[in-house]
Amino acid sequence: MLPVSRPAVSQHLRVLKDAGLVMDRTAGTRRVYRLNPAGVAALRDQLDTYWSRALDGFRDVTERRDEEES
Repeated sequence: MLPVSRPAVSQHLRVLKDAGLVMDRTAGTRRVYRLNPAGVAALRDQLDTYWSRALDGFRDVTERRDEEES
């Protein structure tokens, strides 16, 4: 059992579905959710881009500091 109410779980799943990260299908009176590989891949690409830019910026700052100290 999750320490979260069913309405809260449903709300979170709806947000993930709207973002394209999960897909659902009806199975009787239930909804079965699974990851959307294309959505997760797109998120991964975005995060990779973000981290690459952040690390490049960090490298530039540290290299400038090293040059100033030399």
